[in-house]
Amino acid sequence: MDTVEPHTGYPPAGILRRLAAMFYDALLLLAVLLVAIALALILSQGTFTYHNPFFRTLVFLLCFLFFVWFWLHGGQTLGMRTWRMRLQRIDGGPVSLWQAVLRFMLAIPCLALGGLGFFWMLVDRDRLTLYDRLSGSAMVVLPKT
Repeated sequence: MDTVEPHTGYPPAGILRRLAAMFYDALLLLAVLLVAIALALILSQGTFTYHNPFFRTLVFLLCFLFFVWFWLHGGQTLGMRTWRMRLQRIDGGPVSLWQAVLRFMLAIPCLALGGLGFFWMLVDRDRLTLYDRLSGSAMVVLPKT
């Protein structure tokens, strides 16, 4: 694949910026999950446990919907917006539903394996993570407005 910058005019996002955005998004997602789990506990009258398949499905779906919705609606989560980053196709266009789903599903094992798929960007010529490269997406830094 070609480098990101010539196609879009925006430089690829670096590792510290990405980690900062991930931290912001983790805090927001944690708040969403806490509210949803509290509601599920109320509705189940306290019988809702971690071992319940519905619990795990709920957590997975909320994480999935959180990221995919933001990526499809402007290419930015709130953490990405704060750190002036955007997810886009390699050619600069908005990511498709397929790319967003693929990126999310690939990010799970890439991050779970000690972050190897994330730290791939340190050796990638275009500074793409493994899940960026495989999904045809790129994280770029937007100019100051």
